[in-house]
Amino acid sequence: MENLNGLIFKEMIESGSNNLANHYQEVDTLNVFPVPDGDTGTNMSLTFSSGVNDALKVDSENINDVAKALSKGLLMGARGNSGVITSQIFRGLYQAVENETEVNGLKLANAFVNGSRVAYKAVMRPVEGTILTVIREASDYTLVYASENINITCVEVMEKLVEEAKKSLERTPELLPVLKEVGVVDSGGAGLVYILEGFLASLRGEKIEKSESAATTNSNAAQVESDEFGYCTEFIIRLDENNLTTFKEDKLRKSLGKLGDSLVVVQDDDIVKVHVHTLKPGDVLNMGQRYGEFVKLKIENMQEQHDHLVLDSKDDGNSAKPKEKYALIAVAAGEGLMEMFSELRVNTIISGGQTMNPSTEDFVEAIKKINAEHIFIMPNNSNIILAAQQAAQVLDDLDIHVIPSKSIPQGLCACMMFNPEVDVDTNVMEMSEAITHVVTGQVTYAIKDTTFDGMKIKAQDYMGIKEKEIVCSVKDKMDATKKLIDSMVDDDSEIVTLIAGEDTSKEELEKITKYTEAKGVEVEATMGNQPVYSFVIGVE
Repeated sequence: MENLNGLIFKEMIESGSNNLANHYQEVDTLNVFPVPDGDTGTNMSLTFSSGVNDALKVDSENINDVAKALSKGLLMGARGNSGVITSQIFRGLYQAVENETEVNGLKLANAFVNGSRVAYKAVMRPVEGTILTVIREASDYTLVYASENINITCVEVMEKLVEEAKKSLERTPELLPVLKEVGVVDSGGAGLVYILEGFLASLRGEKIEKSESAATTNSNAAQVESDEFGYCTEFIIRLDENNLTTFKEDKLRKSLGKLGDSLVVVQDDDIVKVHVHTLKPGDVLNMGQRYGEFVKLKIENMQEQHDHLVLDSKDDGNSAKPKEKYALIAVAAGEGLMEMFSELRVNTIISGGQTMNPSTEDFVEAIKKINAEHIFIMPNNSNIILAAQQAAQVLDDLDIHVIPSKSIPQGLCACMMFNPEVDVDTNVMEMSEAITHVVTGQVTYAIKDTTFDGMKIKAQDYMGIKEKEIVCSVKDKMDATKKLIDSMVDDDSEIVTLIAGEDTSKEELEKITKYTEAKGVEVEATMGNQPVYSFVIGVE
């Protein structure tokens, strides 16, 4: 095949999407930090499938029409930094074929180079050893090769692109020392290679189909999203005698992983604690009961929580409302956190955070339901900032300001500094300045044995993480929290915010509050009920 038209391109991108969907969990496991939020593969798969679904609906044989739909679908469906960068790669590819009905090998090579350039421009401070490096090196080397072989076919271009992408991916640990230390390649780059391999397979007449397990997982994910993550299901079981010696956390975790997300499974002697977001809580409980008797269980409908806590986000009657001067949007997960932001004048709270990165479209839809002259967005997670910024670019006729808060404490501090009585520029300056004075700490559990910054970490240990530094890794949650606080609070510290997660009791929060107050600082403590992190700590 010498030329690539819209029909062939559809087959190609569907194959790429299926290949990534079949391997997204492998990409997730490449997360450098051993924390339960490795979601690069999930984000990229949801992003790419969103674009492909739109592209497949296009009734055209022209590659520009299909590429345009793919680009728009990726743009709106982009989740996480990896998803946004992926959307920009194919935005650049579309720009290169915008006026073409079909392309030859050389034009295809040029299109991927343009995709690389557009992706780099979308990132303020590009980091080498990432997906950006993989697409740049692969496309540049491929274009040089294609230029020397001007009659090159599209299949040959993809063969060269895949070859060079794999080589580049293997080099990523040399460019990012942390990858080398942990012993992995870049997760975003790995996701891109799966997509490109799917492209090549299709062009060779070997289109990759989605595996049954991947199809089920993607279907469940789509359903869960439409139902605002379904039911938060949590239980504690005491293992019976038959399971006491044979119980395997990994086996239960794998089984529950097919029923939902935001999964936590922790064993302590004969006690096993489980947390999962699922559409079928009954199935989850039945599975848990096989191992022993329930000590405690709780099921909450997160749709009801969302309807109750998200202010104005369901109201489409903006035309009947007078236009406000300001509106605030924040991203948060957990009833307590949502209440905290609501009390700080936040109009709309988008449910999400770690493991639940909202898409560009989630932001766009939330913004459309707001009737205000000036809108401020607090992403509250470094992996969500690009999606928020992309939404602001999509709605460029509105005055939208993304305050680049990378954590919940930073977002709360930004909201505290918001003043409805001053002008926009002053608010942007004050809110942006405020987040630079917040140090964030988090306590969560390790998902694997590894070594990070010279520290040996064992699976299920509790880790105290100060910004991007793992301060400690110990068996006891309270011990980890105290060690983390010791590392964060110094003579210059004035205010400490303690936010307890859904696996933390009020009694445990009270003990940590007293421990922190003894250091001579003012302490604000609350039950945030956030998933994944037992404690989120902010120090100002």
